[in-house]
Amino acid sequence: MTTAEQRPAVRPERIRDEPRRPFLVLATIACTIVQWPYSRILFRPVALALFVLASIAAVGALLPWKRLSPRRQLAAMTAYMLLGSLLMPLAHSTTATALFPYVAAAAAGGKLASRRAATGVAVTGALVAAGATWLVQLLSPDPAQWPWWLALTVGLPVYIGISHRDQLNALHSSQRAAEEAQRAKESEAREAALIERGRIAREIHDVLGHALSGIALQLDMADALRDSGREEESTAAVRRARALAVDSISETRRAVHALREDTLSLPDTLRRLAERNAVDFAITEEVAEVGAEATHTMVRAAQEALTNAAKYAPGAARTMRLAFTDHRVILTVHNGPATEPRRTELASGTGVGLAGMRERAALLGGTLQAEPTLEGGWTVELELPR
Repeated sequence: MTTAEQRPAVRPERIRDEPRRPFLVLATIACTIVQWPYSRILFRPVALALFVLASIAAVGALLPWKRLSPRRQLAAMTAYMLLGSLLMPLAHSTTATALFPYVAAAAAGGKLASRRAATGVAVTGALVAAGATWLVQLLSPDPAQWPWWLALTVGLPVYIGISHRDQLNALHSSQRAAEEAQRAKESEAREAALIERGRIAREIHDVLGHALSGIALQLDMADALRDSGREEESTAAVRRARALAVDSISETRRAVHALREDTLSLPDTLRRLAERNAVDFAITEEVAEVGAEATHTMVRAAQEALTNAAKYAPGAARTMRLAFTDHRVILTVHNGPATEPRRTELASGTGVGLAGMRERAALLGGTLQAEPTLEGGWTVELELPR
């Protein structure tokens, strides 16, 4: 999920909700203006002044208040609430005027960051509305006037404003969390890509470094033999260099093929490798999950061990065993003594392959042991943490 896909989850809520308050405020002002000439307004000059000031405060409360300090926000919202509370008993005959303190209380809950301050504004406005209603009823009794205790309800909408503010804050928090998660995911993807590039670079380095070093050595030897007049041996060294080049091409292709088979599990990959090389393969203990880096290192070690066995012990029986413990995985490649003559064009090499595997195993917290056996064969054992 991208950041652009997450934001609409908040925007529709705001689109549905934000126009409500402006519409309610403007409708209240407009209806009051329309009803004012035909309604019984008590203390008309005072009521008109209160209406004008309350209207200005109501419109001002619709504007962004980011530049106002919390103290000024509290003062402005308190003035808005008090003006609406004082206006209500004077113009009670107009239907819309009574909405001023209710809208002000809801605005206080939604605009003020402090719940305590918003509640204080609403309570103060309710007490002022009740007191003003009681006083106006004494000065100018009117059967249609609200009872003073009903005026106390003007502060209740503050909880609607607070609830709405909490909802928006929760939506914004979830949006920020989603964006942070997306950034973390992208960072992890970049890190994984860098690790994968490093793994591919090490793989190609191991394959080509081994082959090119052997080719350079054979060509140097061929040059030295030719200078000394040993043409046949020089030609044989050139042929060995060519054989190493062909072998390095095959190794590189196998490496690229292995890099493309990351979705295969370690047992499946080794089983395919064993089938291609006609090697006996078995798994001991129950198969467990192995990490990608450990899997790749195991496959490369198996390839290196089988290649060395084919070079230095042609015709020998070869076996490959994979074992799992609670926290580690063990690969053992064994070959017996050679039963066929060595092919000199394949037997030469630098011997850095297993050394590179040993270094890679150490980086992963594992070990690699390669040693001859009593019967004349060779065993390579790689142990890595899972």
